[in-house]
Amino acid sequence: MVIGNAVRIARKGQLSERSLIYMKLSSSKSKQVLEVNVDAVAALIAGAQKENGEIPWADGDKTDPWDHVEAAMGLTTGGYFSEARRAFSWLKENQLEDGSWYAAYRNGEPHDMTHDSNMSSYIAVGLFHYFLITGDRVFLKQMWETINAGIEFALSLQASEGEIHWAKSPEGIADPMALLTGSSSVYMSLKCALAISGLLGFKKPAWKEALYKLGNVIRYKPHLFNIAKFRFSMDWFYPVLSGALTGDQAQRRINKYWKKFIVKDQGVLCVSDQPWITMAETSELCLTLSAMGNHELAAIVFSWIQNRTFEDGTYWCGYTYPDIVIWPEEKITWTNAVVLMAADALYELTPASKLFNHRFWESSDFSKYVKLDETEKPVFKQPGHMQTENAHRT
Repeated sequence: MVIGNAVRIARKGQLSERSLIYMKLSSSKSKQVLEVNVDAVAALIAGAQKENGEIPWADGDKTDPWDHVEAAMGLTTGGYFSEARRAFSWLKENQLEDGSWYAAYRNGEPHDMTHDSNMSSYIAVGLFHYFLITGDRVFLKQMWETINAGIEFALSLQASEGEIHWAKSPEGIADPMALLTGSSSVYMSLKCALAISGLLGFKKPAWKEALYKLGNVIRYKPHLFNIAKFRFSMDWFYPVLSGALTGDQAQRRINKYWKKFIVKDQGVLCVSDQPWITMAETSELCLTLSAMGNHELAAIVFSWIQNRTFEDGTYWCGYTYPDIVIWPEEKITWTNAVVLMAADALYELTPASKLFNHRFWESSDFSKYVKLDETEKPVFKQPGHMQTENAHRT
C-alpha cells in the first residue's frame, strides 16, 4: 500500500512482518526519514489488554475510561479490530447507572470513584473512529445505549452558560468547576455522538443545542474555566483540536502560546513550568496542526520524537529536558495509541485519518448531523452571547 510518493506503509498482515512508515521530510536542516513501527506499537497495546477487554496504562497500572478509549483507538488504527471491540464492550459492561464510569480502576476494582464528564463522553469519539475504519454499523448499534447514556451524563453537568462542570463526587455532588481541556474534549465527543446518532437514525436536537452553547463559551468566555490549568499544554491546543476554534481563531491561539509550550527540535512541554516533554502532548499537537490543514508543520513536529523510542520501537511516555531522563520508564498504552493516531492524520493510514480535521466536519457527509437546522442557527448579538431560535429539548 503506497500513499503519495514518499510514504510506504506495511499494515498488520500486509506486505511485511514489520510495519513501517517511511516519510522523507524536507526541513531547514536536512532531509530526515521518519520511521514508525506500527505493528510494535499496536502490539504493545494489545499485549497490555486484559482478557476482559480492559486496557490499563501499563502492566499492573491503573485504568481510566478516557485513556482506555484512546488505547482502543490505537488498536483500531493498528488493525486489531476484535481487541478494540472487546475494549468497548468492557466499557458497556462497567457503565454505571447514571451513564458514567468511575475515574479509575485498579485490578478490576474501582480506584477513584469520581464520576468525570469528559471520561464518560469520550467513548463516542472512540466508536466513531472505529466505525470510520471498519464500517461496522452493527457494533455501533449494539453500543448505542452506552454512548447515549455517557453523553447524557456529561450534559447533565452542563452549566447554563454552556461550559461542562468536570465531575460529580462519589457522593453524587457536582463540582461546579469547568476545565477548558475537559470541556473541549466533550465538544469533540458531542460531534462524534451526533454523527453516530444520525447514522443510526436518532434525532438529538438537545445535543446540537448543547454543542453550540459549549462551542460559544469555549470561544468567547475563557473566564468561566479554571485558569490555573493553563499551565498545561492541553489547555492551549485542545480548543483547536476539538474544532471549537477553527480558522483565524485557531491560528491566533496556536501562534500566541507556541513559545510557551514548545521546545524546538524536542517536542511539547506537558506543563509550561516543568522540564518534561511528552510524546502524547507532542502527538496531539501534531493532530491539531493537521486538523487545521498545516500538515508540513505537523510533520516537522512529529519528526522531533521519532528517536524517542525503546529498542522494540514503542515510544517513551516522556523525558526531562535538557538532561534527557526517561520518565516514567513504563511503556504507556495510550501514549503509543496517540502516536499512531498522529501518524494516521499525517500519512492517511486509515479512513479515520480525518477524524479531527476541521474541513472534514464542515463539508463531509457527517456534517449534516452536527449542524443546526436553519431555524435553529445561533444568533450572536455580541461576542460571548448566543441565542438559539426555536431551540427545543427532548
